[in-house]
Amino acid sequence: MNKETQVYNNALGDEERAICNELATLIDRNLKGAENKIWHRHPVWFLDGNPIVGYSKLKDCVRLLFWSGQSFDEEGLSPEGSFKAAEARYKILKEVKAKDLKRWLGKAEKIQWDYKNIVKRKGVLKRL
Repeated sequence: MNKETQVYNNALGDEERAICNELATLIDRNLKGAENKIWHRHPVWFLDGNPIVGYSKLKDCVRLLFWSGQSFDEEGLSPEGSFKAAEARYKILKEVKAKDLKRWLGKAEKIQWDYKNIVKRKGVLKRL
């Protein structure tokens, strides 16, 4: 796990820290070759400079966000925002299902929208 991501996780309460440590471990294990860094104050994983997945602590849960998740056609992910992102929310560690996360990460590698160049394209997303 990236050192900055570990610092982020360590600053959380016990349950949130456990959830985030599990998410980071599963993402690192299943998203080979991804770069992990803190981006906009939250842990995010990138493939070729394109944001793929990340998580953040919200008031009452941890939100796992897939930038292209609406295109996965998967139960357990809810649309988020006005682009192609989808999320899952966790309040307790037992809600994190490694099997689901592995499947979602597999789709995240194959199904990507070009967020890296969204500013250059003036808010228009293109599928990679």
